Amino acid sequence: MTSRTAAADPAAPQVAARPRGGLARTRLGRAVNLAEVRAAARASLPRPIFEIIDGGHGDDLTRRANRAAFDQVLLRPRILEDVATVDTRTTVLGESASMPVLLAPCSFARLCDPGAERAVARSADAAGIEYVVPGGSSDLPEEVATAGGSLWYQIYLKQDQGVNAELVARVATAGYRALCVTVDTPGQPFRETDVRNRMSVPVTITPRLLGLGVRHPRWARHFVLGNRSAGFSLTAARTSVQRFTQTIGALRPVTATDVAWLRSVWSGPLVIKGVLRPEDVDRLIDLGVDAVVVSNHGGRNLDTTPTSLAVLPEVVERVAGRAEVLLDGGVRRGADVVKALALGARAVLVGRPYLFGLAAGGEAGVTRVLDLLRNELVSTMRFVGASSIERIDAELVRSEGS
Repeated sequence: MTSRTAAADPAAPQVAARPRGGLARTRLGRAVNLAEVRAAARASLPRPIFEIIDGGHGDDLTRRANRAAFDQVLLRPRILEDVATVDTRTTVLGESASMPVLLAPCSFARLCDPGAERAVARSADAAGIEYVVPGGSSDLPEEVATAGGSLWYQIYLKQDQGVNAELVARVATAGYRALCVTVDTPGQPFRETDVRNRMSVPVTITPRLLGLGVRHPRWARHFVLGNRSAGFSLTAARTSVQRFTQTIGALRPVTATDVAWLRSVWSGPLVIKGVLRPEDVDRLIDLGVDAVVVSNHGGRNLDTTPTSLAVLPEVVERVAGRAEVLLDGGVRRGADVVKALALGARAVLVGRPYLFGLAAGGEAGVTRVLDLLRNELVSTMRFVGASSIERIDAELVRSEGS
């Protein structure tokens, strides 16, 4: 894949220019960090739609704590290091990546932009990173695969094992590289914000939502009036939402027996997402898992869990090199990526920010998010004295107060 190689070139410009064309004149184009991309998305979406994406579970304590955890880790720069050139390249499960960042599986892309998962896949491909396509995708896995790139697939298991076997075969045929099993969602979560906003899955175009939508022209054009010039219509939207609803409505617990079965029918890398207890690691590795993702689902399923970053060192110690460890939850800065890697993560997953970019600017918005994150990563590595990913280690960080 030529775009992956080009994006990984350490000699390439490492500070992206301002976006050109129409994007440069938008709020998104003026954004200089991911918090400002979030603000652009808030301005682009009706409030109930924005809160579906942004919100968490319960009192939102875990969602906020995920972010705050990074503030408690301090950077300890090395001096006298040659950082004239900074190389962000790495590998994740043997595949080259231009930086240690993956796009996490997020099921609401269609609510942000009609390009949905295919737009995200194209942006990830151009950036030289991997995209974990959600099991609740509005597009079929084969359809997303046509966008190109190195893709993982997040599988939600059905009760019918024959249906599961057929899906695994389809994903393999479509060329997906890894299978990701989310184990922290044994059923459909209850989110008070959505109930308060009178939002349900599938999202229904009610008179109230219509009234909110007309104040957001871009969203209204795509989702209320339809936009046939972009190959999109309300009929297509309803079909994709129905597909998503069927998946989410059939959520069930994942057991050790399920993981063992997946290992027997899937020959590629097998990834388990949703690990918060180091005590679970040995069993997962015995089942043949190749990587674990330390994650509390962004605080969306269960409030008052530990933060992903706090648990990360314990999981890394227990894994002891027998599998790769990734982190998901709260990453909003390039410095966060450095901190996670210093504490033992192979790479991080980013979710909400790319949906915010998608909502504010479609595919170009996702690209903007990745550019901003890459720029901050390069700058942070330079100023902590790490010329390559291999030079990021535990000596570069300490906890607040230590």
